[in-house]
Amino acid sequence: MRNDTDVDKIRRMAGLATPMALRVAVTLGLPDRLLGDGADASRLAAELDVSPVGLDLLLGHLTTLGIVERTSTGYRTTEYGGNLRADAGNGLANLLHIESAAGRAELSFFDLAHSIATGEAAYPLRYGQDFWADLTDHPHLRETFDRQMTQRIREQLPQVVAGFDWSRFRTIVDVGGGHGTPLAAILTAHPRMHGHLVDLEATAAVARKTFSAHGLDDRTEVTAGSFFDPLPAGADAYLLFDILHDWDDEHAHRILARCVEAARPSGRVLVVEAVGGLRADTEMDLVMLAHYGGRERRTEEFRTLAASHGLTLDTVTILTDERCLLDFEPADGVVV
Repeated sequence: MRNDTDVDKIRRMAGLATPMALRVAVTLGLPDRLLGDGADASRLAAELDVSPVGLDLLLGHLTTLGIVERTSTGYRTTEYGGNLRADAGNGLANLLHIESAAGRAELSFFDLAHSIATGEAAYPLRYGQDFWADLTDHPHLRETFDRQMTQRIREQLPQVVAGFDWSRFRTIVDVGGGHGTPLAAILTAHPRMHGHLVDLEATAAVARKTFSAHGLDDRTEVTAGSFFDPLPAGADAYLLFDILHDWDDEHAHRILARCVEAARPSGRVLVVEAVGGLRADTEMDLVMLAHYGGRERRTEEFRTLAASHGLTLDTVTILTDERCLLDFEPADGVVV
């Protein structure tokens, strides 16, 4: 006998109307526009240069969702819907905006079947080039991506800093370190450590400001560059924070090779990210695949990946509900 409750549940999970309505609402700036006493839909449609009928239908569904509510003058954002405002501080607007890096990438899920069939990213099929090339060609996408990464880790930073003995290392290179928020937190907690961040020029420029704001200018260096190019040599540890899962095995090998080349003869490689079977969820597996052609690797996959570069997995430390730290050292008798 058919279970209508289950059928309805599956139908709701499969529906695209609600997630797209939220994304369009954020892209149009509706949660930010409909403040105070609200606004009339027809007047708002004229301001936004959109169809009055279409906008009214969108606002109707947003009302059903509790994002907006009807008033005597039109519609206004509810307290619940305020979570979607650009100034809400939770990163949702940046994540959902169709013209941001994350919002644009999410639309590649329309071609998920391609990724399942080929094991490759769907993003290039939709946009003509891969995600990273898009960031290079469109600075606003790079800026929104960097902002998303900073927001994504901010709440977990205290656990990341406290969950591992970073003080074992006198010097650490943060490879692809973004705006520098994780490295700044680690160095602030350990005054004897020095850090060196590597990332592309626009991102590196923001990292310099991050370190200055934390009073870390005398203990930090910033190099503008790619992790596919030679890295600063001779540090005690090389940190890859949410890096490898963005890449397929071919590119992950190239990144690790650069780390090992710079770490000779005894430096460690520290990988912080979700690990399959430990702190990764299945939805993020599909996100990594569709967006980048990557995945949340399991411990044994990391072990195999690293072994090709003369590294052995020493320890796995669970840092947060989402991330682990894998500590790799040069294998006994192997000069890397």
